[in-house]
Amino acid sequence: MVLIAAAVCTKVGKTIISRQFVEMTKARIEGLLAAFPKLMTPGKQHTFVETDSVRYVYQPMEKLYMLLITTKASNILEDLETLRLFSKVIPECCRNLDEREILDNAFNLIFAFDEIVALGYRESVNLAQIKTFVEMDSHEEKVFQAVRQTQEREAKLKMREKAKELQRQRMESAKKGMSSMRSSGFAGGDSFGSGISNLTISSTPSISTVNDVKPTPTKAPAPRNAMKLGGKGKDVDTFVDQLKSEGEKITTAPVAAPTVGAAKPKPVSDVPMEDVHLHIEDKLVVRLGRDGGVQKFELSGLLTLRIADEKFGKIRVQLENHDQRGIQLQTHPNVDKELFKTKTQIGLKNPTKPFPHNTDVGVLKWRFQTQEENAIPLTINCWPSENGDGGCDVNIEYELEHTHLELRDVTITIPLPIGATPAIAECDGDYNHDSRKNTLTWSLPIVDATNKAGSMEFSVPASIPGDFFPLQVAFVSKTPYAAIKASDVATVDDEMPVKFSTETVFYAEKYEIV
Repeated sequence: MVLIAAAVCTKVGKTIISRQFVEMTKARIEGLLAAFPKLMTPGKQHTFVETDSVRYVYQPMEKLYMLLITTKASNILEDLETLRLFSKVIPECCRNLDEREILDNAFNLIFAFDEIVALGYRESVNLAQIKTFVEMDSHEEKVFQAVRQTQEREAKLKMREKAKELQRQRMESAKKGMSSMRSSGFAGGDSFGSGISNLTISSTPSISTVNDVKPTPTKAPAPRNAMKLGGKGKDVDTFVDQLKSEGEKITTAPVAAPTVGAAKPKPVSDVPMEDVHLHIEDKLVVRLGRDGGVQKFELSGLLTLRIADEKFGKIRVQLENHDQRGIQLQTHPNVDKELFKTKTQIGLKNPTKPFPHNTDVGVLKWRFQTQEENAIPLTINCWPSENGDGGCDVNIEYELEHTHLELRDVTITIPLPIGATPAIAECDGDYNHDSRKNTLTWSLPIVDATNKAGSMEFSVPASIPGDFFPLQVAFVSKTPYAAIKASDVATVDDEMPVKFSTETVFYAEKYEIV
């Protein structure tokens, strides 16, 4: 069987759609389709009509014809079976069997026709398979759509959180602006009123002379511009010079530099430094999901060597590495790597050269990344639940997973809705509500094996569970996370032991629950 073309046409012979399956000129196929209505005999029922070269196999469908054009050598029974399958496909793609509906679904019909016939020969397919093939259902597409919807939801949540943050910053800026206006002393229109607040005038007898001086009235010039901010330094200096010339003692109060953000809580070193001093620093970046799971865990460490006396420049540092987690170690390029691999010692490649003195030299760094939850030193479980009053009851608990650590100055900062005041029901440790920053800070002076768990419970009106994320955690410790320490320091020439001091710092650079 060779099928030349399949077409849907009207009873008067107008072709609506046509699909040819063999190479043929456009004029030839148009001529064959135009000849079909002329071959129809009125008043008789036929399923096929033949000419000298082709056979027309057709089936009436209300006001339409489903037409197949085949060669005369094709099997008529196979042609009729193929025609029935074509006739079943059209109602599946079109709700109504009329010209407009056929045109609206023309491409779907052509796709279905291509699934039935390929290169003039019928494919072994049924109606259900054709529907599946035309739908082009793809598992990869479903996964992509699901990921895209998830990303859109996350973007909307971030947008909502950013809007809240911007609103909070605007409220804080408005409060700061009102307080600065009250403290700047613009009541008399003095352009240097706020600058005088930073001056201290000593109480000497000549102060009365200043008070007795009556300024000559001068006509205030018309303002050329709007209020100018920050242009008071020159007026203040002129006023100070005038007081000094009149015999006053002027002391300028130091102005504290503005702090951009809270500093990272690193412990103050109280270790007495020897001529050879080793500094071990562990820095932790963690991001945990509010429903559990580790989204990011990254530990970075650095061993720094400082030599105060030149005579101890040629030394080697013996290390002890009890790590069982697979921390990646990397030595400085000038450090002997073979010596470190074989003996776990830090020494220069050229033993005749000394280490720099009075300089902090990084000799070893390490890094550790994982998605395992057992690597988390301190777990935080925040459980906000909606109550019947339109607010939320929040339960937060912490637990120290690595009991060999001793964490100090632990703070857990919980964001709050703007203008909300929490009602604390229970708290292990101390808490502080900052109404300007809209945060609640839970403070614990020390968390160790004897105080490894605690909880806090509070309620907030007019809130939803998403208002209490992300949580920020900060802590410091003198116990390292990585099981790396220095056990001995000796000279290179005679291997004599050298007295040394060690300082360890472990802190959370960024620790959040999102």
